Amino acid sequence: MEFGGGRRVKREWQEILPELLMKIVSLLDDHTVIVAAGVCSGWRNAICTQLTHISLSWYRNNMNNLVHSLLPKFTNLRGLTLQPLLDAKSVETIANNCHHLEDLDLSMNYRLGDGSLYTLARGCPNLTKLNISGCSAFSENGIEFVSSYCRKLKILNLFGCYKAATNKALKAIGDNCRQLESINLGGCYNVGDAGVMSLVYGCPHLNAIDLSGTGCFFITGESVMALSNNCLHLRSLDPLRMCFSTASCQSPRLI
Repeated sequence: MEFGGGRRVKREWQEILPELLMKIVSLLDDHTVIVAAGVCSGWRNAICTQLTHISLSWYRNNMNNLVHSLLPKFTNLRGLTLQPLLDAKSVETIANNCHHLEDLDLSMNYRLGDGSLYTLARGCPNLTKLNISGCSAFSENGIEFVSSYCRKLKILNLFGCYKAATNKALKAIGDNCRQLESINLGGCYNVGDAGVMSLVYGCPHLNAIDLSGTGCFFITGESVMALSNNCLHLRSLDPLRMCFSTASCQSPRLI
């Protein structure tokens, strides 16, 4: 490298092979990755087309503006984590540009409604992991729609989505998401035996289910025994031990 010539130094930075650049990028935090994408057009093109996972949770200003400016450039994203207070337009931007998304975290975006789920499901049908915990405005209709489009879902977090996680919604999940492995229904007090049974018989790969904070108002020992006897990959039933309402049920079998 010729240290006496600024242009030469700049050229050599620009001439870094994309493969080497991406190895360097893999060692950086997400904030620095965004900065690196602005170094030159070559870096921007390499990072924007090859980056597969990014979290924007570090951003403290207007998340919607960041989404609109960045995500249309990141065409190969597989994983995305965002901050709360997104608007429907931002979700539309995600759906229109991130068709390869497999892992999306929209947690705590309580302002979003079912329309955002409809848009997301149509644009990102390859989702395998979806976190919408704390999105309390979603309803069972939105979950039904997502399950009909995103049939590859393996991990679904509905913690606190008490209006969305109903027996009707869980039936749709059981009917459509046969690959589901883990579901968090914490705080979803409308879940009952019928919903749990839909998961038991519709999702043979289920290995984790969280019903903590549901109050277990509509869940009986029948659900516990069905989970124990039919979900062969289930590893823990701890949150359900408080849900027994039939004394005749035996202790659930853990695998």
